[in-house]
Amino acid sequence: MKSLLLCSLFVFLSCTSNKIDEIQCTEEARAGLNITVKNAVSNQVLGNGITVIAKDGTYTETLELFTGNNPVFSGAWERAGTYIITVSGLGYTTFVSDVITVTADECHVIPHQLQVVLQPE
Repeated sequence: MKSLLLCSLFVFLSCTSNKIDEIQCTEEARAGLNITVKNAVSNQVLGNGITVIAKDGTYTETLELFTGNNPVFSGAWERAGTYIITVSGLGYTTFVSDVITVTADECHVIPHQLQVVLQPE
């Protein structure tokens, strides 16, 4: 009986111990890059017909356009890295960014926001 009581106490303490240092991560994926594109003359947000490409060394990704109230090109899902962004569209001068560094914490990438203003040709 004594060993059963000790065993039960051990199981209880193991299950109820509160690990303060343990980090609880969420399960959703986060985009490391979120790019808003605007027309330099009209200040209108651009989406359709615009291509946004992120490159990190040999890795290349075409960012996906998410439409809505604030259209945004997103990508580099849960991928930290050092990116060069190229934004192009028919009738606009191509934009090439400086280096953009996307970092991460214990759970997710830290989303980087960038607004690109395209100059009409």
